Order: sequence, then C-alpha cells, then structure tokens
Amino acid sequence: MRLGSFFAAAMIAATPSLAEDVAYSVDGKDFTGYWAAAEQPKGLVLIVHDWDGMTGYERQRADMLAAMGYNAFALDMFGDETPTETVDHRRAATGALYGNRGRMRALLRAGAEQALARSATTDMVVMGYCFGGAVALEMARSDMADMARGYSTFHGGLSTPEGQSWDGDEPPILVLHGGADTSITMQDVATFATEMEAAGNTYTIEVYSGAPHAFTVFGSGRYQARAEQASWAAFSGFLYSALPE
Repeated sequence: MRLGSFFAAAMIAATPSLAEDVAYSVDGKDFTGYWAAAEQPKGLVLIVHDWDGMTGYERQRADMLAAMGYNAFALDMFGDETPTETVDHRRAATGALYGNRGRMRALLRAGAEQALARSATTDMVVMGYCFGGAVALEMARSDMADMARGYSTFHGGLSTPEGQSWDGDEPPILVLHGGADTSITMQDVATFATEMEAAGNTYTIEVYSGAPHAFTVFGSGRYQARAEQASWAAFSGFLYSALPE
C-alpha cells in the first residue's frame, strides 16, 4: 500500500471506542479538552494545541491515536472564554502564557491530571503543535518532566526561555521540523541541538525539505503531505519505543 493511501485509510478508520469533550476548570476558569480512548490502550498521549486553541484538528489527531491503540487527551491551554478568531487574538492568548510560565505549567499539570484520571495506563508521551510544541518542551524542562516517557514537537517553538535550562535528565525528545519554516528557523534548530548536546540529553531531530511552518495542518495552504506523513510515521515510531507493549 502506498504511504498516502495508508494514511487516508488510517484517518477513515480513526473511530475510537470512546470519544467525548471534557469540561474541567482551573482556578475557577472553564476549559474544554477532548478524550479519545483506545480499546486496548498501549499508552497515553497528551496533545497540546497550536495557537488556534483546542479545535477539530486536535480532536482528529486524538481519534487517530486512539485508532492506533493509544488513549489520547487534547488539553486546553486557553479556556472557553478566550477568543482565537484573529491573529491578534492568538498573539494575545499565547503571549499571556509565554509571559507567565507559572500559569503555563499550572494549565499543563491540570490537563495532564485530566488525562491520567481517565486512562487505564499512566505511561505517557506529550506532543504539541507549533505553540503546543513550545509548551511540551516547557513541561520537559519542569518538575513534571518525569510524568512522561517522552516529548515531541511538530513545527514547534524550540527556544529556551531566560532563566531556564536543560539539566540532562529529561526524557527523550523528538523534534519534527520543516526545512522551509521561517517562523522557527534552522538556526533555532541548531541552537536547540547545541543545548541538547551540552546537557547530554537523548534527542532526535527530523527536518523535512521544503516544508513550511504548520506543514501538518490538514486542508491549510501550508499543508505538505510528504512531510506530514513522514513526521507522523516518525512520531509513531517514537511512541513505539517510548511506550512498548
């Protein structure tokens, strides 16, 4: 079967045994995540959304993971009342969290707790898209790092905030990046690799030639099928190694 046909079939077959929106609250504010359960889960995947917020895209990815045999929870970093319709809205929503790392970590912990409370297995991998990739790495640098067996970013932010660092004890990290990304550049990738080497961390970086920022987003002008399919295959392998049956 050709790779494109395989992914099309996988998406059609992505019907989890249980899928539902999950309402929860953090410090009195309402949030909505999405839970997709596998019939016989091999592990748990926590999904962090991009700057559009928690949308049908994250639900689709969670359904795909459930069809592959992994419980999946797409958490909400913004809350029900946060607007995301315009670029200015999204900059405000992400900027508020980039400027308040304590709040970012509190929302991460709340989402992880929602996922773990629903899952029969607590062996977890954290993945994120764009803004969500930066958030996933924030968790990897935090005191929550050991909650997961690994962390992965798809075209995600890679810079380490001032005052933070890598200590070398973090779980394995997988970076999936577009070579034509002008938002997160190849220089950013090189800097990240240098930091990983200095810390002694286990990491893998895959770069897909010609792929722009947000190359995985189905139906968008930036979508590149070759890079999306290759990155999903790489992530599937990462899951297999991090969450062995």
